[in-house]
Amino acid sequence: LYGGFLPYTATFLMFVEYARNAVRMAALMKVRSIYVYTHDAIGLGEDGPTHQPVEQLASLRVTPNMSTWRPADQVETAVAWKYAIERKDGPTALILSRQNLAQQARTTQQLADVAKGAYVLKDSDGQPDLILIATGSEVELAVAASDVLSAQGHKVRVVSIPSTDAFDKQDAAYREAVLPKAVSARVAIEAGIADYWYKYVGLNGAIVGMTSFGESAPAEKLFEVFGFTVDNVVAKASALLK
Repeated sequence: LYGGFLPYTATFLMFVEYARNAVRMAALMKVRSIYVYTHDAIGLGEDGPTHQPVEQLASLRVTPNMSTWRPADQVETAVAWKYAIERKDGPTALILSRQNLAQQARTTQQLADVAKGAYVLKDSDGQPDLILIATGSEVELAVAASDVLSAQGHKVRVVSIPSTDAFDKQDAAYREAVLPKAVSARVAIEAGIADYWYKYVGLNGAIVGMTSFGESAPAEKLFEVFGFTVDNVVAKASALLK
């Protein structure tokens, strides 16, 4: 509260449950602090559903004055850390994966746009037919699915949204440039609760997400069982494009 120090907390995302009151009070009191939450999804694996966060991401995102970031690689993580350090009027949560994540290629403009909370990571020529939206470890899945869909002749845009709250604060022109209203075929991909993403895909969009608790199994098996595969994303997208 004094402000002489910048405190941070680090633990598994699931264990935000043990600190819920402190996190909420930090947001309510506009306290500058950083929460570093790792092991962010069902990819935690064999520890099972007691340790696999599902609803925690959505809960943090809907907490007033909490800034929540789920970066896709080292670059987005660095931008998120910078954002958290520079923020003066409330807490920031960094949600990090247990899995090794692929480094994404970016232009100078894309790098600058990361701090806006969402940006076009991969695009098509002209207006896209389909937008794939993803965060964190699922961004590389979206990119892989876009390669398949593009090879099938579709115009696909991949949008990375490391921070929904930062994106929502951008002006209407920027939000429209990233997620144009004219493109209604949208698929959101995140290994967390699915319902949160309807605000970005609309009621007619598709979501590859969690609608249940996880299970105890290796991460690769869980991602397959719960549909976090290129084949499933392509199938969801293809259904929208018919």
